[in-house]
Amino acid sequence: MVASTDIQTADGVVRGRRGRRVLRWRSLPYAAAPVGDLRFRAPQPVTPWAGVRESTEYGFAAMQHRAGARIGPRRYQPTNEDSLTLNVTVPVTPSAKPRPVLVFIHGGGYLTGTSALALYSGGRLAVRGDAVLVSLNYRLGAFGYVDFGEFSTPGHTFESNLGLRDQVAALEWVRTNIAAFGGDPGNVTIFGESAGAHAVLSLLATPAAKGLFHQAISQSPPADWAMTPDDARLFARRCVETLGATPDQAATALLTAGANDIRRAVDRTSNRVLRERRGLFPISPVVDGVLLPQAPIDAIVDGNAHRVPLIIGTNRDEGTLFAKFADSLPTTPERLREAIANDAAESRIAAAYPGYPEAKAAVRAGGDFVFWRPSVTVMAGHSRHAPTYAYRYDFAPRSMQLAGLGATHASDLIPVFGGGEAAFGRAITAAGGRRGLQSVTHQFQDNWLEFARTGAPLPSWPAYTESRRTTLIIDTPTRLEHDPDKTKRLAWQGVRVPTLT
Repeated sequence: MVASTDIQTADGVVRGRRGRRVLRWRSLPYAAAPVGDLRFRAPQPVTPWAGVRESTEYGFAAMQHRAGARIGPRRYQPTNEDSLTLNVTVPVTPSAKPRPVLVFIHGGGYLTGTSALALYSGGRLAVRGDAVLVSLNYRLGAFGYVDFGEFSTPGHTFESNLGLRDQVAALEWVRTNIAAFGGDPGNVTIFGESAGAHAVLSLLATPAAKGLFHQAISQSPPADWAMTPDDARLFARRCVETLGATPDQAATALLTAGANDIRRAVDRTSNRVLRERRGLFPISPVVDGVLLPQAPIDAIVDGNAHRVPLIIGTNRDEGTLFAKFADSLPTTPERLREAIANDAAESRIAAAYPGYPEAKAAVRAGGDFVFWRPSVTVMAGHSRHAPTYAYRYDFAPRSMQLAGLGATHASDLIPVFGGGEAAFGRAITAAGGRRGLQSVTHQFQDNWLEFARTGAPLPSWPAYTESRRTTLIIDTPTRLEHDPDKTKRLAWQGVRVPTLT
């Protein structure tokens, strides 16, 4: 199945490119361009085309700051509202039976990122697993995760959770079209990292996504991100004010202002909120009672999420990347105190991190606050209703250790996609660790691909239960631990992200 680069989809014929080991189709539209009257509206169907659509080059990244769409040294993908596209990669060798499908959702804090990043192309993963790899763009920031619904008019409805709606639309495209690319629409695994991992959990909690995927992998999710309706309204009002509009002018301003003007206004407002409410991330899905009935973490714990097998985990040193290169996480004692806002909990947490409030311990605690703490809640909650497999990524080559990064946020993407042979993978192992990276690459890929094929990882990785909390520690050597960092887990119990109101 699938030897030609010309594929008939439901909307028209697309032409991809043949490589040595894979076939690729880039920037296939899964929804109409959300521009003009479609700005701030749910994704709409693509208008079918006649003839052959060339699909060999990437189009636009979603609207964002230019730096977020960096795809190489001094190379930036152009941004545009017209970015609702996805990419498909399949092995060049035809298959006699439908292949499992993996759909990747990129991270970037719901503010930045693009599926055009070379690491995400997925060729090595597709070939190793004899699988179809799909990666997608979705609306970000102002255009994907701010609920301007309060400013709707009789002539224009501003809809909520547009980035999440885009992801649902992309999965609907996969269900309709992936068989033409040799994929099995009855065996789809969604996976994502960071905000993309949170998107995976959000899709678990989205009724409209039922049946569109069959397994889920969530790598380093900030699992309890979600805006309450009141917080979302207040944040949207602040964004409109920053844009320079009154409430009465909001609808006109949002529909007529330049895309970059709206983006900058929302980015500035978000940055102010991040400083005012440490630990609250306002650019995230809103519990709107329409698309998203509950916060994802609550839906999972309550058993109201889709009961599909789940792999979920975090990296040992999540916070180091942000402490060195960003200012968005509570990675100092002062900021963590603001985020926790509970003296008793703070005392427990401080005691659980040896050396606290020394900087290294504070960075570890801040990373755990955002990523590991809520992920443990998801592990336990989902395990009551569906097979759940927990991991922690500990591997860090010598150069990463010397840089003070360790097994930092997003470093797991290199072994997952087989990036050890690419330039960055070679660079981080120049001081040693090349064999170790190859080993953890096999661990990730063999488990991820077995999970995509069968709904369970390799037999050596047992399911997570609340009684044992068995966790795969991916390192050299990889090992199993029961209830790792139990003291820290208990210290974090009951701590949640703050609210804006």
